[in-house]
Amino acid sequence: SNQAPGHCRIVIWTFISVRHRLRLNHLLLLVSTLIHRELLQACCDPRNKFAVTKKNSPIGKILWYDGELYHFHKVNKETFSLFMQETPLQLPLKKCSVVGNGGVLKNSGCGKDIDQADFIMRCNLPPLSKDYKEDVGTRTHLVTANPSIIAKRFQNLVRSKRSFVESMKVYGSSYIYMPAFSMKSGTEPSLRVYHALADCRSNQTVLFANPDFLSSLSKFWKNRGIRAKRLSTGLFLVSLALGLCEEVTLYGFWPFSLGLREDFVSHHYYDNVLPLSGFHAMSDEFLQLWQLHSIGTLRMRIGECSHGSERNVPPAEGT
Repeated sequence: SNQAPGHCRIVIWTFISVRHRLRLNHLLLLVSTLIHRELLQACCDPRNKFAVTKKNSPIGKILWYDGELYHFHKVNKETFSLFMQETPLQLPLKKCSVVGNGGVLKNSGCGKDIDQADFIMRCNLPPLSKDYKEDVGTRTHLVTANPSIIAKRFQNLVRSKRSFVESMKVYGSSYIYMPAFSMKSGTEPSLRVYHALADCRSNQTVLFANPDFLSSLSKFWKNRGIRAKRLSTGLFLVSLALGLCEEVTLYGFWPFSLGLREDFVSHHYYDNVLPLSGFHAMSDEFLQLWQLHSIGTLRMRIGECSHGSERNVPPAEGT
């Protein structure tokens, strides 16, 4: 009985020590998150520069194409009239879902989780039909549209614009985020998208990606070991979300053909068309995102989201 108080003290001190260590880990994770966000803000200023606006790109400004050396667009009255006055988002955004198009979303049941976020970002005009609703959700607040997709699917809108406008309705009253000034060949199709939606009085808003922002992001990630011809749209969106949102959760980011259960995973949740070899460094990008997950800067969801059989990437210790 004399040993009981001493034993209790050991238990109590152990409990206090564990709580202290957990608090310290939580504090370190918080500091790591803040540092990463501050570095992103310092290098790229996503809140003010992610889109071209009248405020940051007045008439006469030279917009250097970030994906094509020695080419630029000088802002004129015509293009200036298409820019928003300033960033239209109410910042900071709270909980954000960034949805990649990886095949890992198939049969994931993540749709409800995705749709519960305050702001949902999607890549490259993905299909959102009823067939995919359970896995990818239905809500969208911002979706990217690469000019190459406009060329392949809609023949650069040279002929019929109606099918394009109809296909866009699935994204609701969202922002259509386009890299109009990344490649010279992408400028005209991007402007056509703006006019096609405006002519049909669409409730969607076209935002043109700021090439200064995209160029700064490329340098930011290159300094962290990602050396590719071009960053993926997914990594651009994750970077944007970290600059705009308080909490960021990723879905559909898995660049491997084998899943966690060693089962086959298609490249996209809707097809298995592979990207051009050597254009993106998808594995390197994933490792960077994994590191951000492990220090608590963001959260990655991989695998099933419901029915008690989650296959999430485990959270970092102490979270």
